Amino acid sequence: MHDVAEWAGRLVSPSVLSDELAREFEARLADSSTLAFRVAYSVLRQRQDAEDVAQDAFVRAHRSFAGLRDRDKFRGWLVRMTFRLALDRRRSDRRRATRELETTAIAGPRPDELAIEGQRAARLWAAIDALPEKLRLVTVLAAIEGRSVAEVAKLVDAPEGTVKSRLFDARKILAEKLR
Repeated sequence: MHDVAEWAGRLVSPSVLSDELAREFEARLADSSTLAFRVAYSVLRQRQDAEDVAQDAFVRAHRSFAGLRDRDKFRGWLVRMTFRLALDRRRSDRRRATRELETTAIAGPRPDELAIEGQRAARLWAAIDALPEKLRLVTVLAAIEGRSVAEVAKLVDAPEGTVKSRLFDARKILAEKLR
């Protein structure tokens, strides 16, 4: 990903945020940018697309930073925003791909040469993608990103018990779908 400090320095202009707010935004962005990229990548699984979505989230965060009531929750706010933007991007890409396939009439079955591991990964991601958003987000953060329940709770702004319950529900649904 591009150098975040350099990018943030170009993004933050005194006319939009005061000097103090600009410094605070830069510090919070530097602390959270890698996580935002990882969340986008876990949804999109394409580096360039994940970078684009993370950059878009940074721009939106910058525009709204002055109005953010609780800046201590910036990290979770940025993660949720990035996650939603990544989902929107993936939906848009799928719609575009479907239109292109219909236009060119090249729709065909997946190649038989796919490795068994690739098929399992595809099945798992399809099952994760089918989860409701709240379950999917905690699953990606905890199971895929390896975050602790406490970290996930802080990021999604929910009690730890709620996160544990969502993880339990997600695992139960995934186990049923993957049987």
